[in-house]
Amino acid sequence: MGRDLLNEDNAGRLSLTSKIFNIIRDDILNGKYSEGEKLVEAKLAEELGVSRTPVREALKQLELDGMVENIPNRGVIVKGITKQDIQDIFTIRTAIEGIAAAWAVERITEEELQDLKEAYELMEFYAFKKDIEKFAEFNTKFHETIYKATKSRYLEQVLKDFQYYMKQSRKKSLQIEGRMEDALREHKEILDAFLERNKERAEKALTTHVNNSKKNAEKLGKN
Repeated sequence: MGRDLLNEDNAGRLSLTSKIFNIIRDDILNGKYSEGEKLVEAKLAEELGVSRTPVREALKQLELDGMVENIPNRGVIVKGITKQDIQDIFTIRTAIEGIAAAWAVERITEEELQDLKEAYELMEFYAFKKDIEKFAEFNTKFHETIYKATKSRYLEQVLKDFQYYMKQSRKKSLQIEGRMEDALREHKEILDAFLERNKERAEKALTTHVNNSKKNAEKLGKN
């Protein structure tokens, strides 16, 4: 069976559809399918080793998610994440990450604080190794630890979704000369604020980091 992911289980077709949705979404975000490319239901079903029905349902979910568009007489076309989408995400993040920082500083547990420190230390290690892939991975973990520490499931979910959709943009941004080192310094400032449990410093550090990330995304958009 293709990709050995789609073993039917007691959750039934809904679980299968969700797995297919996640796979196709990852493939779009990772660049396997380019913007404007047509996704053929039968071909996807064959590649994944499943029937066409769960693939059809997954494509409908992707359309609701804005990742694809079903165009009459053309079929399902990849939209992906546009430059405008990225700019919109940064604008929203700038508005709400300060709130996340303030809540997280007040509510973070000692265990979560240790997780934050470990994520930073691994970022530091992979920055030294010049490993963008792993640096980005622990960058995401660093931020998600803060989101979790807010103890607000709604804020956490919104910001985690943004992290997910910006995976490729982040990796491209980190390829800009000096950006990984700058990002590391920005995360150190955030970490220090949390270790001090200094709410104002944390809000400022996190907002500054998001704004700097936005500037780098704008540079990429001009290339």
